[in-house]
Amino acid sequence: MAISELPLPPGVNGCAHGDAGQLAEALAQRVAAALRQALAERGQAILVVSGGRSPVAFFEALAQQALPWAQVLVSLADERWVPVNHAASNEALVRRHLLRGAAAEARFLSLYQVAGSHEQAAELADAAVAEMADIDVLVLGMGDDGHTASLFPGSAHLRQALQADCPRRVLAMLAPSEPTQRLTLTLPVLARARLPLLAIQGQAKLNTLSAALLPGEIAELPIRAFLHSPLEIHWCP
Repeated sequence: MAISELPLPPGVNGCAHGDAGQLAEALAQRVAAALRQALAERGQAILVVSGGRSPVAFFEALAQQALPWAQVLVSLADERWVPVNHAASNEALVRRHLLRGAAAEARFLSLYQVAGSHEQAAELADAAVAEMADIDVLVLGMGDDGHTASLFPGSAHLRQALQADCPRRVLAMLAPSEPTQRLTLTLPVLARARLPLLAIQGQAKLNTLSAALLPGEIAELPIRAFLHSPLEIHWCP
């Protein structure tokens, strides 16, 4: 099965790439073009990315794009509640692979907060992003379980986070894998992105995407909340 065989909703475009390297380069060029458009229209741009292992090649390709990086604000769709010097930190990943060279001039808005509890950290992160304008470019990933950002099936705050009128911008979430404590932007913040992009690799994730396109509860496969116009899905086998 290829992405071209999926019954994507109107306004959702599927882009196939030959391999992970081609996907990373094409995604970097697409993101850079959208950031340039945002900068031309508003004088600044907001880029929100996801962590994990998959985006490393994309981050490195994007860091090489010619942009006025000092006018770009970068943040994360979700974060692990671990110190920034921890191996699992998404912020550390972004700083190491994206915010380097000329791209080091970009501003970074951190979700990680030092606090006495996971819930308090989410409240502090919520306050930290309160003044962030609407996202210009959002780059999401997806797990085999259908989660995106840290919107995990079965997590205690999932239904609240997926409410269109959720008053919180950031909520504490629990992942099924270590480190379990996560912080995630909620649906209202993510859904306002001017250009949402979904990057996935491999047949297993394409199978999950296929299942998510079938009718069902959003909470069962949270990626369903984003499978509508506008969305670009970038996939490689």
